[in-house]
Amino acid sequence: MRTGKLTTNNGCLAWLFLGPSLLGFALFYLLPFVTGFYYSLVDSPLHGTFVGLHNYGALLKNPSFLLALGNTAKFTLICVPLNLILSLGVALLLNKKLPGRNLFRTIMITPLVVPVASVVLVWQAFFDLNGVLNSLLQALGYPPVDWMKTNWSRMVVLAVYLWKNMGYSVILFLAGLQNIPAEYYEAARIDGAGRWQEFFRITLIYLTPTTFFVFIISIINSFKVFRETYLISGDYPHNSIYMLQHYMNNMFMALDYQKLTSAAFIMAAFIVTVVLLLFIVERKITNLIN
Repeated sequence: MRTGKLTTNNGCLAWLFLGPSLLGFALFYLLPFVTGFYYSLVDSPLHGTFVGLHNYGALLKNPSFLLALGNTAKFTLICVPLNLILSLGVALLLNKKLPGRNLFRTIMITPLVVPVASVVLVWQAFFDLNGVLNSLLQALGYPPVDWMKTNWSRMVVLAVYLWKNMGYSVILFLAGLQNIPAEYYEAARIDGAGRWQEFFRITLIYLTPTTFFVFIISIINSFKVFRETYLISGDYPHNSIYMLQHYMNNMFMALDYQKLTSAAFIMAAFIVTVVLLLFIVERKITNLIN
């Protein structure tokens, strides 16, 4: 009896502590999610008529949405592999005993603690028509380039993304590298393995969980680049950097909740699908290793 009472009391105490968190989750996440999905299936947020997937079909025929979807997909396909390769390369260098590596590690994580608004002011001053980069070009005898109004704007956003996210990825890769036992490399050298064999058969294999995590985080962060892009170029940037978040923001400003919520759920479905596929691939690789 006493044990039963203690179990009941512990259960009540657990729910008491979980209550505020569950209430906050339901109020700020679950309820908006359900409401948003409802809005995507009706023709009006007030006393709307159920139209099923009509809003999604109309959205997939919308040229602005298709432009934003294509740009977002292209940006993700470029920036995620680039972030992985560069971060892993830097992590491999910092894992060696190089002079000044502690200072460089500090420099790499600086973007994580710098406020976005401050960063944007620096990038604006650098890439503006009358900015630092164009002053250097003019000094060298070249005409100025309006970086944010040409196809170069995608490269600018890519540079901002890498600058903001590489530091965190490098830290994760460094942690993964330092968890690989040195004995594995010593045994491989005794067996006559070269540098590339060590890299492909030891380093990459044992970095699989870290690489998987960095890959997912990089994909999620590629969808969050809107903040910097919006602050640099405004509501309607150059066509090459008009992202899904621009489209959704403009639909929100126009109070078009049907297009806004439909676009949001398409983007969410895409992210969930990619992450699930990555989980399947990672599990198969792990099973092969073990």
